[in-house]
Amino acid sequence: MSDEFSIINKTRGKLPSLPLLALKEEILGEKYSLSLAFVKKNKMRKLNKTYRNIDKATNILSFPLSKKSGEIAICPMIVKTELKKFERNYKELLGFLVIHGMLHLKGMQHSSRMEIAEKKYDQKYFSRNRYRLLYDTSRSGRIFKRRKKS
Repeated sequence: MSDEFSIINKTRGKLPSLPLLALKEEILGEKYSLSLAFVKKNKMRKLNKTYRNIDKATNILSFPLSKKSGEIAICPMIVKTELKKFERNYKELLGFLVIHGMLHLKGMQHSSRMEIAEKKYDQKYFSRNRYRLLYDTSRSGRIFKRRKKS
């Protein structure tokens, strides 16, 4: 049963292409058994009420089943409502939340250590290092310099 990976889409929406298997293998390991479920808002609300006693839908929930297996539930509808709040597009935020959920399955709690790990994987898989792009010294800033008018 180890090293299984399944993705279930219980929504009617199309999901963006994400490097989910690569993320799973790098963060949790190749032997980890993971189930990733994309669910509707009402299902997420029921899960949140049942397992956290909070009667509202949330963007992501992680359920560690054992040291080598777990499940993640994500509500794309909630994710879409949070795009402006997190200043990301849909694909970037969905990817970031998957990283967040996998780090929880790995045993991390909300902390600066978790934020560092999130940033590392986010930059690697979703190129979120805007500072590096704008101020890349190896390019001498040439990409962003405007042409002088003659």
